[in-house]
Amino acid sequence: MRDALRAVQNELRRRGVEGNYTRVENLHLTLAFIGEYHDPDAVLEAMAGADFEPFTLKLAGLGAFGELWWAGLEESAELDALVRRLRRALADASIPFDRKAFRPHVTIIRKPTYKNDPRLGSLAVPQAETTVGRISLMLSTRGKNGMIYTELGSVPARENG
Repeated sequence: MRDALRAVQNELRRRGVEGNYTRVENLHLTLAFIGEYHDPDAVLEAMAGADFEPFTLKLAGLGAFGELWWAGLEESAELDALVRRLRRALADASIPFDRKAFRPHVTIIRKPTYKNDPRLGSLAVPQAETTVGRISLMLSTRGKNGMIYTELGSVPARENG
């Protein structure tokens, strides 16, 4: 999936779109934004309560939230259920998180600028999929060359069966 997202970014560059492209190693799907919180172990414990089996996600289209352009994902009942369980576990543990409605997307560029219309709607997204086998708690810090993401821990999917 990362290769497909990189291809989309490269096509946008070819079309003359400039901006703050998400580095390939930083491409991710946020399930719940926690912000600053003092106890990562408590978050990881809550995450473990979201119990899920591995499932597949597929890319589906491009879109924008103002100055943020993203790649979308096909609807997934498994993803929606995981997000509900995760957010319930965080709330039950009194861990604050952003309660905005979940809109699954992977940010590909922020603050895009372009001289000619890049025809975002005409850009084909390569078929790609990935298996979700774990969820991670990430620390994000702003570095001089963009965001730096550090995994603080992860919770694996349970084995099938």
